[in-house]
Amino acid sequence: MGEFFRKLGVWSVIACFTLTGCVTDGQFGSGGAGGPTVGPQTSTQVASAARAPDAPAVARPRLDIVVPVFDPGLSDAARNYEEEGVWPDLRRAEANRFAHKLKLALEDTGAFDAVRVTPDSSASGDLYVLGTIVESNGAEVEIDVEVVDISGRRWFDRSFEHEVPDGFHKDVRNEGKDAYDPVFEAAAKALVEELDERDVSQLAALPRITELRFGASLSDAAFEGRLDDRGRTIDLVSFPADDDPMLRRVRAVRVRDQLFVDGLQENYRAFSANMQDSYLIWQEQSQLEMVAHREANERATEKAVLGVATIGIAVLAAILGAKSDSTAGQTAGITAATIGGVVGVGLLQQSFHTSEEAKVHREALEELGQSIDIDLAPRVIAFEKETVELTGNAREQFAQWRAFLQRIFEEEKTPAVQL
Repeated sequence: MGEFFRKLGVWSVIACFTLTGCVTDGQFGSGGAGGPTVGPQTSTQVASAARAPDAPAVARPRLDIVVPVFDPGLSDAARNYEEEGVWPDLRRAEANRFAHKLKLALEDTGAFDAVRVTPDSSASGDLYVLGTIVESNGAEVEIDVEVVDISGRRWFDRSFEHEVPDGFHKDVRNEGKDAYDPVFEAAAKALVEELDERDVSQLAALPRITELRFGASLSDAAFEGRLDDRGRTIDLVSFPADDDPMLRRVRAVRVRDQLFVDGLQENYRAFSANMQDSYLIWQEQSQLEMVAHREANERATEKAVLGVATIGIAVLAAILGAKSDSTAGQTAGITAATIGGVVGVGLLQQSFHTSEEAKVHREALEELGQSIDIDLAPRVIAFEKETVELTGNAREQFAQWRAFLQRIFEEEKTPAVQL
């Protein structure tokens, strides 16, 4: 019997080691299907991973982005400006600043090639980001962003808004920061997400359409038949060879055009930088004024309601007093009506005074945004033995520049008459 129990003990130990090994392989081993997701892999797994081919990377073309100066969102009727809380001079300045801020946000994504602010949407680019200011009062900002590519296809049209936290300007970490930055970052992020959803072959066609449309702006007959523009969008039909003389000519002119627009970027940067300090102060003060204005209106409403209620009680007291059979009751009713009326009228007068205070707040906001606009100094530009003097603001100088390019392109295309 002792021998039997001795053998049984040996077999029990062996069974325990066997079962323990099974559990170890299932829970703690690094080679099973149920193995851990952390820690070093086995040499077999490392070798297997090294032999596995990587998925082929899809190369997405890097597009040139055009950000025209924002539409300031001004009403057609000037009389509506005050009602809508809009200050024209400040809005026009913001139209330039907002375009520059969106340019910076798009550049920070690293998803695009050149991002350029332009006076209008007639500039040459692959993708156009068209912005409109819907609201901007220091406490709240809302912009509408429409994205259209060079073929005329609309990518999206969305609104982006941001409410500045009440304690934003009190936080020392926000010193020198623009309270509106999140709204531009959100718009840039949305465009990157939309870009990732686009078909690569369609994206690859956009730079070619851009070149042909730029060439057509110089001479529409030069690339006739290469673009199908009979529908609502433009499709690429054919593209000339890289050594095509006309294409090479267009590319040379376009490089110069891009350099001109690149030069404008410094003007928009400088404009935004010059208004930076004053604008950040305006944002802070405007938010404070908006809060004060709201509180003033709330106080005015409360006092007006209380005044009306007090007068109503006084009238009711007078009616009840008149119906009283006793002289004392009539006298009390008249007294209550008189006192209530005086108190009620006093509260209404305070309401009007508070409304005047609210008006002062609105006027203070308006005074903060006077006479801000962008302008450029006259300049003379030489190109291929020709010179042009550009005058006026950025939009006017850009139009003069494009007309100049078209003229010299036509002159080169037409050979001189041999006598």
